[in-house]
Amino acid sequence: MIDKLSWISAFPEIILLIMGCVVALVDLGVKSPRRTTTYLLTLLSLAVVAVLQAFYASSNATIYGFGNMVVSDPMGNWLKCFATIAVMVTLVYGRPYAADRDMLRGGEMFSLSMFALLGMFVMISGNNFLVIYMGLELLTLSSYALVALRRDHATSTEAAMKYFVLGALASGFLLYGMSMMYGATGSLDINAVSNAISSGQINAQVLTFGLVFIVAGLAFKLGVVPFHMWIPDVYQGAPTSVTLLIGSAPKFAAFAIVIRLLVEGMLPLAFDWQQMLMVLSIGSLLVGNLAAIAQTNIKRMLAFSTISHMGFVLLGLMSGVVNGDSGFAVNAYSSSMFYVTSYVLTTLASFGVILLLTRDGFESEEISDLAGLNERSPLYAGVMALCLFSLAGIPPMVGFYAKLSVLQALVATGEIFNLGLAIFAVMMSLIGAFYYLRVVKVMYFDKSTTPRQVSAPMDVRAVLTINGGLLLVLGLLPGGLMTLCTRAIIQMMGA
Repeated sequence: MIDKLSWISAFPEIILLIMGCVVALVDLGVKSPRRTTTYLLTLLSLAVVAVLQAFYASSNATIYGFGNMVVSDPMGNWLKCFATIAVMVTLVYGRPYAADRDMLRGGEMFSLSMFALLGMFVMISGNNFLVIYMGLELLTLSSYALVALRRDHATSTEAAMKYFVLGALASGFLLYGMSMMYGATGSLDINAVSNAISSGQINAQVLTFGLVFIVAGLAFKLGVVPFHMWIPDVYQGAPTSVTLLIGSAPKFAAFAIVIRLLVEGMLPLAFDWQQMLMVLSIGSLLVGNLAAIAQTNIKRMLAFSTISHMGFVLLGLMSGVVNGDSGFAVNAYSSSMFYVTSYVLTTLASFGVILLLTRDGFESEEISDLAGLNERSPLYAGVMALCLFSLAGIPPMVGFYAKLSVLQALVATGEIFNLGLAIFAVMMSLIGAFYYLRVVKVMYFDKSTTPRQVSAPMDVRAVLTINGGLLLVLGLLPGGLMTLCTRAIIQMMGA
C-alpha cells in the first residue's frame, strides 16, 4: 500500500506524465502545421507544473516517498522548477524554427520534450541508484529521438547516432559503478550507502573502483574533458531548437545527480572524488577555452564554451570538503548551483537569438552570419551582447557574479593549491573573453552580408527581451537567487 506522503512527493511528476500523454493524444486531432493547440496546451501544462514545484520548494519541507526511493526537498524542487521554465522558454524560441523545417508534422517535439523533462524530474528526485538511472534513461532516449527529429537531414541523423553510441557507453559506466557500490554496501538506497561507507567496514578497493566508474558516467552527462567529444558534434549536428533543449534544462538534472550520488551518498569518500573532479575541471577549462578560439561555427563555439563552464561548476563542487571538514560545503555547493542557473539562463537567450536569425533554407550557424546584426536589429544585437558579456564573466552581468562566487568558494578553503586553481581559472576566463568579444565585434563593427531585417513572433520577442533583461538584473541584484540556492543546499545537507 502506497502511503499519502509518497503520492504528495511525486504529485508534480504524475501531473507531467498525465499531461505528456494528453498532449500526445490531443495532437492526433490537430491539423494546424504550426501545432498551435498542442503548443498552448504544452505551455499551460508546464506552467502549472512550474508553479506547483515553486510552491513545494517554498514550503521548505523534505518528504521521502515510495520506500525512501524518492525525495522531494527544496533543492530538488527549485531545480525542477527552473528546468520546467527552461523547457517552456525553449519551446517558445524553437517553435517557429521547427515549423519552418517540417519538424512539427507529428507534434512529437512537444510530447518528447515533456517526457525528457519527466526524466529530469526523476533524476532530480531520485534517492535510489536505480531510480536515478531510470530517470537518466528516460531523458537520454527522449533526447536521441529529438536530435533525429529532422528525418531527411543527414547531419542530424549522424549526430543522433553519435549521441546514442556514446550515451550508451556512459550509461554503462554509470550502471557498472552503481553495481559495484551495491556489491560493496549491500544497498541501492543513497542514505543507506552513505551510512555503510561511514561505518568504515567496507572494502576500500571496491569502493574506489565503483566511484571511478560513477564519476566517469557523471562526467559524460556534464560534458567535461575527457568525456566531452559528443558535445560539439551533437550541438552542431542537432536542429538548433533541439540543441537549445539539450544544452539548457538537462544541466540542472546533471547537477542534481552529482549532488545526490557524490554529496548525499558518498561524502565520506570526498577526498577521492574531489581529486577526480579537480582533474576533470582543469582539463575542461583548458580544452574548452583553447578549442573554442579555433571555431568559426557559433554552435560549435558555444559547445566548447559549455565544456569550460562545466569545468567552473566542478571547481565549486570540489571545494566543499577540506581535510575531512565539510564546513565549506554549503558555500561551495550553493555557488555551483548559482553558476548552473545563471549559465542556463544565458544559454537560453544566446540560442534564442541564433534561432531568430535562421530562415527558410538557411541555418544561422557561422559567426559571420551575425555580421552587422546591430544595423538590422539593435534589440537582438543588444541581447546577444549581454549573453556574451555574461558568458565571458564581465561585470555587471550575472555570469561575473557566478564566476566570482565559485572563485570565492575555492579561495575560502585556505588551501594553497585551491588558490592556484582559482588563478588558473581566471587565466582561462581571460582566454575565453577573446572568443566571446570577437562575436561582439562582428555584430557591431562588421558590415552586414544581408539587408534582411530580423523579425520574430510576439511571444518570442517578449520572452527574449525578459530573458536578456534578467541577465543584467540578476547581475546587479544577485542576492535573492544566491540566498535561494544557499537555503536549498542547507536543507539538503541537513536532511
